[in-house]
Amino acid sequence: MKEPRALSTRAQYTLVYRQGRTLVNSLVVMKAAPNGLLLSRYGFSVSRKVGKAVLRNRLKRLLREILREKSLKPGWDIVFIVRPQAAGADYHQLNRSVIGLLTRANLLECSR
Repeated sequence: MKEPRALSTRAQYTLVYRQGRTLVNSLVVMKAAPNGLLLSRYGFSVSRKVGKAVLRNRLKRLLREILREKSLKPGWDIVFIVRPQAAGADYHQLNRSVIGLLTRANLLECSR
């Protein structure tokens, strides 16, 4: 069953790509757009340039786990675009990268 906090349709991704604010670091690009809902949703885009399917799925699992632990401010749609340099990154490097982007965008709840 799909998680309710996941972006699920092409239209949702397209809206974030077109209207979202972009923040970049060496491993991940983050696009965030307000959605007017009481929850924040997120999705991942991992190109074939990053690697084979096993690696792409592993990176998505790691990012999903990183975001599961975080408390995001409600009302945002966020797309994380993984760069090819992330293929060699471990959990801790990705975690620092995602936290840095979310902090710069002011999307983390202060409670944690």
